[in-house]
Amino acid sequence: MEIVPRLIRLRDAPSYLGMDRNRFNSEVRPNIIEIPIGDQGIAFDRLDLDAWADDHKSRNGRPGGRNGGKPCEKFPDFDLTENSGSSTSASKGLAEFSNELALARRRLKKRSNATMG
Repeated sequence: MEIVPRLIRLRDAPSYLGMDRNRFNSEVRPNIIEIPIGDQGIAFDRLDLDAWADDHKSRNGRPGGRNGGKPCEKFPDFDLTENSGSSTSASKGLAEFSNELALARRRLKKRSNATMG
């Protein structure tokens, strides 16, 4: 069993949140409690870092993807979770999507070959 530390040292806190040290120092550090360790060490409570990340996500987060989480125009009703958990064959929507994806890949390949040649 791996033990996850409750206190995360200053040198590790930026990477824990997936950011560089300058951004951490300007955006995160002023808003959370510093915990002294020894004479010079500084750490942060992992739960405080998680709470900052949750708050940041709730204020700034948005669905992923190129179109901001909007449904695909070609298949607005396509839902990958529609048959979740079932062992039936793929739906017609999935087959249509796969065909369109293959067609788009062929078109892209033709374009790249035309510009290279």
